[in-house]
Amino acid sequence: MPAGLEALAARVAAARRAGGPLALGVVRSVTGLAVEVVGLTAGVGEVLDIGHEGVPPVRAEVVGVRAGVLACMPLGMADGLAAGVPVRRSAPRLTVRVGDALLGRVLDGLGRPLDGAPVPAGLAEVPLEAPPPPALQRQRVCEPLPLGVRVLDTLVPAGRGQRFGLFAGSGVGKSSLMSMVARGARADVVVLALVGERGREVREFLEDDLGPEGLARSVVVVATSDEPPLVRLKAAATATAIAEHFRDQGLDVVLMMDSLTRVATAQREIGLSVGEPPATRGFPPSVFALLPRLLERAGPGVVGSITGIYTVLVDGDDHDEPVADAARSILDGHVVLDRKLATAGHFPAVDVLGSVSRVASRVTTAEQRADATAVRRALAARRDAQDLVDVGAYVPGADPLVDAALAAAPSTRAFLTQSVDSLADPDTSWAALSGLARLLDPDAPSLHGGAHQGAAA
Repeated sequence: MPAGLEALAARVAAARRAGGPLALGVVRSVTGLAVEVVGLTAGVGEVLDIGHEGVPPVRAEVVGVRAGVLACMPLGMADGLAAGVPVRRSAPRLTVRVGDALLGRVLDGLGRPLDGAPVPAGLAEVPLEAPPPPALQRQRVCEPLPLGVRVLDTLVPAGRGQRFGLFAGSGVGKSSLMSMVARGARADVVVLALVGERGREVREFLEDDLGPEGLARSVVVVATSDEPPLVRLKAAATATAIAEHFRDQGLDVVLMMDSLTRVATAQREIGLSVGEPPATRGFPPSVFALLPRLLERAGPGVVGSITGIYTVLVDGDDHDEPVADAARSILDGHVVLDRKLATAGHFPAVDVLGSVSRVASRVTTAEQRADATAVRRALAARRDAQDLVDVGAYVPGADPLVDAALAAAPSTRAFLTQSVDSLADPDTSWAALSGLARLLDPDAPSLHGGAHQGAAA
């Protein structure tokens, strides 16, 4: 069909829809965050326009259906809504525009530009919600993904397509660590979702932490803490849908979300507002149904991969709170950031003994695992004897492993710490780990050649 006829056919179809009967409902009540609509038939996930003709409508999504009543959540401010305001169906579902032209752009929670630049041309429109790849068609996680952070690359190694969480309280360096990963990860594309972030910190993170180099290969989705809960929730789905676009092109994507806890909190606000009963510590059941749906969309695909890195806020450093516990059971590993280390100026404040990568055995060699085990053994022995050391009751010679750990303490600290502005080469990191393992456990058999040990020194 010629281009002119195709445009004419589209106009005729739009005119037919405009000339057809218009189904209208009305607002029955606005209570808290929820808007109840009657007189209209719609399903969960449909988008409605609320408002009089000629006035910019308030968009809302149907999040619950009862007999004759639609429970809706606005995608914007609900100021001015009143009983009797007309409601129209707008779209069957929320969508987001995706494409390579989004690289270097900053978007809001619904995928609209925040950086002042126009919407790029040639973008495809996809639904926000999508099923994960079929379990039996996914690739296996078998290739390491260097992140540029020495302690993570060696002692908590990540694989392409792995999903792991950064578990920490507030103020222990999560954002700084994420900025290092965004700049240092050996991936094709980085998609970064800032959910519930303080508004004043967004520009600081983009300009100071991420920087022009990191932003150039990234897509950033931002939903600040003042946004409606549905927008904060959809920001996670928007970022995941964008990551899926690049994955389906066969690219290796790093998807970072700060934070998964705020996504769960947004779902809690929505669930409680529409009458869902609170279950575990005030979280309704829909929160624990949401987490696996969201997290399973990341991971290896049929082609390409999405390596998911999700921060999890632990209230009062309680790592057994409901969201942290549910996320830990779904993710493929967890990195714990320790407040005591952070207050002592130890960055990154990774608690090595409390952190686990469930794919480490698949992405490292036997020699690398032996070195990592030797370092972990020494760190565990030092931790067990720390109380005796602090009060001066430890007798040198009582435990050779503790003696070696105490003697090598400066070298251990130098290995485990790293400046936020520096990025580590993985080969150099493994060589340094081998040298540290020889210091901590000199009786262990050397599994590396002399050249390798020389590089560590």
